[in-house]
Amino acid sequence: MSTARQHAQRALRLERSALPHQTTDRRDAVVHCGWGRLIGGHTFTDPAAIAQALLQEAPGERDIAFYLDKPHVVVSHAPQQLFVDPSETFRLPLNTYTPQRARRQGFTIRRLRSRADVAAINAIYRARRMVPVDPARVWGERADRTTVYVLAEDRLSGEVLGVAMGLDHADAFGDANPGASLWALAVAPQASHPGIGEALTRYLAELFLARGRAFMDLSVLHDNAQAIALYQKLGFQNIPVFAVKRRNAINEALFSEGTDRDGLNPYARIIVDEAQRRGIRVEVIDAEQGYFRLTHGGRSVTCRESLSELTSAVAMSRCADKRVTSRLLERAGLAVPAQTMAGDREHSEAFLRQHGAIVVKPVDSEQGRGIAVNLTSIDEVETAIEHASHFGGGVLLEQFCEGQDLRIVVINHEVVAAAVRQPATVVGDGHATIAELIEKQSRRRAAATGGESRIPVDGETRRCLAAQGYALGDVLPFGTALPVRRTANLHTGGTIHDVTDRLHPALKTAAEHASRVLDIPVTGLDFLVPTVDGPDHVIIEANERPGLANHEPQPTAQRFVDLLFPATAQPETAP
Repeated sequence: MSTARQHAQRALRLERSALPHQTTDRRDAVVHCGWGRLIGGHTFTDPAAIAQALLQEAPGERDIAFYLDKPHVVVSHAPQQLFVDPSETFRLPLNTYTPQRARRQGFTIRRLRSRADVAAINAIYRARRMVPVDPARVWGERADRTTVYVLAEDRLSGEVLGVAMGLDHADAFGDANPGASLWALAVAPQASHPGIGEALTRYLAELFLARGRAFMDLSVLHDNAQAIALYQKLGFQNIPVFAVKRRNAINEALFSEGTDRDGLNPYARIIVDEAQRRGIRVEVIDAEQGYFRLTHGGRSVTCRESLSELTSAVAMSRCADKRVTSRLLERAGLAVPAQTMAGDREHSEAFLRQHGAIVVKPVDSEQGRGIAVNLTSIDEVETAIEHASHFGGGVLLEQFCEGQDLRIVVINHEVVAAAVRQPATVVGDGHATIAELIEKQSRRRAAATGGESRIPVDGETRRCLAAQGYALGDVLPFGTALPVRRTANLHTGGTIHDVTDRLHPALKTAAEHASRVLDIPVTGLDFLVPTVDGPDHVIIEANERPGLANHEPQPTAQRFVDLLFPATAQPETAP
């Protein structure tokens, strides 16, 4: 028999075996998964009925008609409203799957067990620009065997780092030879541990294997090469199964040609997406630099990310010059660290003696460039001054203050979000060098933030490691968490953790007062605090163009668009 004929026969066998075997007692099966409905196409006899089910999709949800052998026929019943999903389906035969031996890792996999878990799931989904779940539905169905939510949790901090949902086809569809499927797998953008996605996948595979299921399927975008490589490594095989979805704003990137919006960074894209959701016209002016124009009802506003025409040039200049920011806030009775401009060596040494430890920063830089923190020797200070001078505008010396790095976002003079920013940190696996860990973590952070966050390997990184007794070539022991930067700026690999609900009233009052002193409608204020639920603080900077992404679950983009177009505000998000 020819090779071509063998391949053809194998393809035919795959096609015949791809769709689950169904019984006659479950017809037109539809299962709600929290983020939308999964429509079991193999349980329908009429393609028109599948199309009609998709057209009943609820606003803000994402329905999927799956297990379709003739998706084009379904689409033909509503071609202006439906499309064939450009995803591939992969199947893991559980009868040949070999469970992995337990290995040491810095996180655990567990089932959903609290309402806080549901909030953490939605924070990850929003960060990944996925559809959030209905908290009441997911919590109410937590004991149901049909849908299973599993989470990855950091062993030390207890933070939820990843999530996946499994669907048991025995309960969902009543298949004669039931399998299962995996959906909505997501890993937090700031997760530092490798292997979270694989661990979640294996957990569900082993759970369904224990239940006696025949296979586990999943759907993945055809161009997601990294995910496909992982699934193939685990033993998944491509099968000829297709899906159809509704043409809506959530799915737009899947059925429309690429637009200028595709080139926007996450800080511009989060605003543009919110505006588009409200029916506000979006015109991208310069995607690379984040410029766009929003128009609605005869009103037009040009923005660069969160900096809009509502911010005056004077207010912008107050924030851009860190000296002016500090003087204005101090005169208004707000706490700020002592500052002086860098001068000769004697001047710098005197300021260092006065405060014990200082910070060196360019006067008008942003994104953490040129900053050196907690300098205690004059040689360190001189080196840092020389480095900072390359960023223009003069060099500032500032009193070093211990504390957590707290960013408070204020829009229309009201606090919208507060988050603790933590420096880039790597976690040892007992094998890789610190340099290798940094490279891997930097690659994950860049992928998760559209290239906005990377960990630089420079003099500041080496100095941070040396202060802790390490060098780039050292192998970090398993489970050891090591900060590799002093500053917590997101652009240098830092991570951000929401603390809005814990914010002390004194900090909220100080932030709102500072925004009025600076007379700026949108600002990100950087505080140093001993604790976020206490009143003590100093304000070190005000950012005129704060990044509104990464503050999930707080409605930063919603509040920004409310400010620009109040008439479009929803009652629950109105300022």
